[in-house]
Order: sequence, then C-alpha cells, then structure tokens
Amino acid sequence: MCLAVPMKIIALHEDGTGTVALDGIRIKVGLMLVEHPRIGDHVLIHAGYAIEKLDTTEAMIRLDLFKALADTYREETGQEVTLIAPPRPGGDLP
Repeated sequence: MCLAVPMKIIALHEDGTGTVALDGIRIKVGLMLVEHPRIGDHVLIHAGYAIEKLDTTEAMIRLDLFKALADTYREETGQEVTLIAPPRPGGDLP
C-alpha cells in the first residue's frame, strides 16, 4: 500500500526535480505538480512526486499520526515498519 508522506525539500534541481528528506532518508522527486517549490517547504510525496505543499504545522500533525500508527503496528505485530521506503538504486524517478 502506498501513502502520501510529508517530506521537506532540501535541494532543487534544474530539471524540475528536487531532493526531499525524512528521518535520514533522502530521495529525488518530481516537483512539477506544486507551484513555486522552495528549499525548506514541506510537500506531500506520493509515487515519486510532490503533489501538494503543506505548512509546517500540518506536516508535523500528519507525521505524528503516521508515527502513532507505526507504533501501534509494531506493538500488535512485533514487526518493524517504516514511513517511507528506502530509495531505489540510482534514485531515479519512477
């Protein structure tokens, strides 16, 4: 199952992509669907693309909710879960 996860833009690239980060994982994503992306913006990432800008408060609320769900999953199943998948080798867009 795929979820859209808030991540922070840490770099912009001339090809319309950017690098986003969360919990030490950095991935290259398409930024073509959001207006005027800037370093430091929080964006909602789904399927390799930023689909919406979020203000910092909303991004933190959503991340806290995901973390609570992950904690519940760990407690109930004893299995590990991560909020985002590690990048594929090469970090290319899908």
